[in-house]
Amino acid sequence: MQQELYYKEAVKLGQKEVRARLAKNEEPYLPALDDIIPPEKALTGVPLGVIQIPVWFIVGTKTSGRLNAFAANFLPIIDEGTEFADKWETLYRSHISEGIREPIKVYEYLNRYYVEEGNKRVSVLKYCGAYSVPANVTRIMPERDGSEEVQLYYEYLDFNRYSKINFIEITKRGGYRDLLRAMGKRLDEYWTIDEQRRFSGAYYYFEKAYVENGGDKLKITVGDAMLTYIRIYGYTELENAGEAEIRINLRRIWEEIALNEKDDMIELKTAPSEEKKQSVLSKVLPISRPAKLKAAFIYDIAPEKSGWVSDHEMGRKHAQTVLGDKVDTSVYLCEKRSASETLEKAIADGNTLIFTISPRMLDDSLRAAVKYPDVIVMNCSLNTSHRYVRTYYTRMYEVKFILGVLAGSLTQSGRLGYVCDYPIYGQIAGINAFALGAQMANPRAKVFLEWSSVKGAKEAALSLNRQHIHIISSQDTARYTEDDRRSFGLSHIGHDKTDLLAVPVWKWGVYYEKILRSTLDKTIKSEYINTARALNYYWGMSAGVVDVEYAPALPLASRRYADFFRSSLISGVGKPFLTPFYTQSGEIIGSRQGELTLEQIISMDYLVDNVVGSIPTYDELSPVGQETVDMVGIRQAKMKAKEGN
Repeated sequence: MQQELYYKEAVKLGQKEVRARLAKNEEPYLPALDDIIPPEKALTGVPLGVIQIPVWFIVGTKTSGRLNAFAANFLPIIDEGTEFADKWETLYRSHISEGIREPIKVYEYLNRYYVEEGNKRVSVLKYCGAYSVPANVTRIMPERDGSEEVQLYYEYLDFNRYSKINFIEITKRGGYRDLLRAMGKRLDEYWTIDEQRRFSGAYYYFEKAYVENGGDKLKITVGDAMLTYIRIYGYTELENAGEAEIRINLRRIWEEIALNEKDDMIELKTAPSEEKKQSVLSKVLPISRPAKLKAAFIYDIAPEKSGWVSDHEMGRKHAQTVLGDKVDTSVYLCEKRSASETLEKAIADGNTLIFTISPRMLDDSLRAAVKYPDVIVMNCSLNTSHRYVRTYYTRMYEVKFILGVLAGSLTQSGRLGYVCDYPIYGQIAGINAFALGAQMANPRAKVFLEWSSVKGAKEAALSLNRQHIHIISSQDTARYTEDDRRSFGLSHIGHDKTDLLAVPVWKWGVYYEKILRSTLDKTIKSEYINTARALNYYWGMSAGVVDVEYAPALPLASRRYADFFRSSLISGVGKPFLTPFYTQSGEIIGSRQGELTLEQIISMDYLVDNVVGSIPTYDELSPVGQETVDMVGIRQAKMKAKEGN
């Protein structure tokens, strides 16, 4: 019979899977849930009733009784002519003629299903490439042990509770929340039946296009790839696009998709590349003059309204003056229009290098970079893993360490204050560097933490002052006015007098000059070609892009003390994050004497043990703070966003 040929083919595929797994020293047979968790734990499972479950998430059996009947891909490995083979063939004929309708019985654990009744039905469905099957599901809840796997699972449960979608899998923490944000939905918003159907349709067409583009050869999930696609093109576009259009768009962003499967997604450029020297021959022979480089600076706030933007504008002017007629820089303001529209205008005007100076413009920057691959787009942010957008930032924590040393040496009470802007990458390192510097100068030093994105910069500093804390580190810029000194730099704030002591200085002029030079000599282009990772430019004091300036009120002895540490950091001898040290929770960072890597410093989502205060919850932040955290917030802040809603 023809059906017997199908069983024979299924057995061949099953046996092939066994051989392939044995060759890779992998388990060739189905796992049993009873071997993964204690069997009695199933008795405490939560019954979900009969629901449609994705066939590809069915990975094993409840008990070990059927392990040797199936390969790890659920295809049969028992020879023909057996009772097992006859039953399998009967089920196959039934499925082909009318479909398998009787629900199977499964246990769900960590978003995977283990079959108690219906193993052969699952085998037939896997062989036929079925999409889903009705199942009577019992969910077994894992213990909250703090592991990545379990924490990600509970994020999935929160997503599933409101969406009822169980077929999309995202493998990075915060991914389900990012998906909802990209779709314009709240975390606690129930989906309508129509929304579920539209999402299912969009997922189906995306999956087909993704597999046809070779996505099944990548190690990431369809959900990971779909989230990347939505971040760039938007969910509405995906809903309305056909399979052919999705396939074309996927080809355009394939490097961004493939970046997801790398464990080390970011390549840090910690210092400017050496400028290429002009050859002797080129000095003698006449050469054509290169076209002038046109670079656009896009601001979301007018420079006169923001010290941050004003510093960047001064940096642009410095670079323009130094480089003269080699470059033509211009400013675009998007206060009254979207960043996307402003980027389109800048590109239409012929700019081939674009700087967006706020992390809030990151998504629009990414979309523009994908749409215009010949344009270099750079966003001022840190720790963003996007292939098509380069990011740039400074190692401000180096200066914060110096300020901490100063503060610790000057305090008599041991109580210091720190006002931070946003719980984003880089800012946490600044808090911890300040606290460790203060602790080194004064082992009794405690750093009391407030957030300008919660209370406002002035009120945060005043709140510390009311707690009898007088030496306070506030916002990271040297631009201040006489009536607003308490909001900037390291200050001694008394009852009737404020003395500015020292200020961190962002030298954006130096930064932009070096970036523009590397664009002119094609270094920045070759850096992109020579890596498959995301490029993050993360320069520090040694590159001259960040520094500390002393105010007249700082005593001469303190200046000399600070200069010692400044020189050591510039030379590379000084290290703010020497290990071991302790976090607020008592965890020891670094079991032996050493130093943290830059990657560990950037990804800090904890506070050291002499900091008094906490990372704010999402709903405590101002609207601008929430928007910033959505883009480049540390994971802990994003997780608290979920809990806060």
